[in-house]
Amino acid sequence: MMQRTPPGRAARRLSGQLIAALAVLLTLHVNTSAAQTPASAPPQAAYVPSEANRQARAWFEKARFGMFIHWGVYSVPARGEWVMENSRIPIAEYEKFAPQFDPTHFDAARVVRLARMAGMKYITITAKHHDGFAMFATRQSSWNIVDATPYKRDPLKQLADEAHRQGIKLFFYYSLMDWHHPDYYPLGTYGHFTGRAAAGNFDRYVKFMDAQLTELLTNYGPIAGIWFDGMWDKPNADWHMRETYALIHRLQPAALIINNSHLSPIPGEDVQEFEKDLPGSNTAGFNQTQVSALPLEMCDTMNDSWGYTASDKNYKSVPDLIHRLVRAAGSDANLLLNIGLMPTGDIPPQASERLARVGQWLSHYGDSIYGTRAGPISPRPWGVSTQKNGKIYVHVLDWNEHHLVLPDVDGLKRIRSFDGGEVRFQRIGNELLVDLPEASTHPIDRILVLER
Repeated sequence: MMQRTPPGRAARRLSGQLIAALAVLLTLHVNTSAAQTPASAPPQAAYVPSEANRQARAWFEKARFGMFIHWGVYSVPARGEWVMENSRIPIAEYEKFAPQFDPTHFDAARVVRLARMAGMKYITITAKHHDGFAMFATRQSSWNIVDATPYKRDPLKQLADEAHRQGIKLFFYYSLMDWHHPDYYPLGTYGHFTGRAAAGNFDRYVKFMDAQLTELLTNYGPIAGIWFDGMWDKPNADWHMRETYALIHRLQPAALIINNSHLSPIPGEDVQEFEKDLPGSNTAGFNQTQVSALPLEMCDTMNDSWGYTASDKNYKSVPDLIHRLVRAAGSDANLLLNIGLMPTGDIPPQASERLARVGQWLSHYGDSIYGTRAGPISPRPWGVSTQKNGKIYVHVLDWNEHHLVLPDVDGLKRIRSFDGGEVRFQRIGNELLVDLPEASTHPIDRILVLER
């Protein structure tokens, strides 16, 4: 993820048929390199999603809540996923963390159960972060959890099998920026303290990425999508993204492509991402303020860190987490809520406790979140609205008065509380004066249901 203070985040054998497909892909990159367009350039060709992709988009917009997992060799020093950059650790020293990374407590079934208990519909996990370390069994480099650590197993395969078994969809996060690979050159804004030679072949690096993505899309069953990050390190570089996006959509037509580029979406992308921000808000200072017609997602942390940070105890309260979810839904977006797994593979207890309580709330009030779109009453400081099946849900999150003024709604016949009690209202011009239920009865979210 993007760096900030405190730092924000940031099978093994291919078949002959797969190798042939890779050869075709690499030839395509060579033959079309002159026609590539940087990510920041205006789009020149339309992207027409497949029927499977359109159905996946429709599912995504209904899901509303997902689990983000940051986990990698950076968990060992326990100072966040940007520790290599922030502490200026050269590659030779950073690689010494790998022999200490032995997450024998990792339990894929427990992780998926927690996501389901929290009311989450999908999981996005870091397959490769900015340090270049692969959390899966890749044949493209020995810098991976199977070859470089005593663990010797593929946790993404475990998680994929368990997600399929429990009915949770799985996305793979993949960093475009790479502080370890010798061909990620010229360098962008970051990665200048790794001790690498000032040389490299960027086109060869792109081929390396496509080979790893091919592994992720062929060795782990149906994947919900690929979640890219790090393009902002070199926003004007020739990333060859059209060919990479075409590869993904060819290997898995239903897979959604999400790119946390902080730019407007380009052809081939299926979801627009906002990092630690509601769509269009840009309080973080680097997000795109223009909101597209694509499905939307915002990602956020449970404390102040993406990767596990032992000293970060500043976990958000349960009401705060629920409010973030509700406000995301009221902005027509999903919330992708992060946990940083410990180097042992354990889930921090502060995270699991909070997620369990969020799940309890959703088990009762989830109908006002899942499957909804943003409501006709625009987001306000006091709350938001969502809607589905002819009902408008007004979420009163931060308002202590006994009355609330709302814009009138065409055809409105009745207002009730979510739990069923009638709510009195009167029309005054083009507005509604609504008598609110007592805040003490619903301290987190007073939900009104407007029926036509």
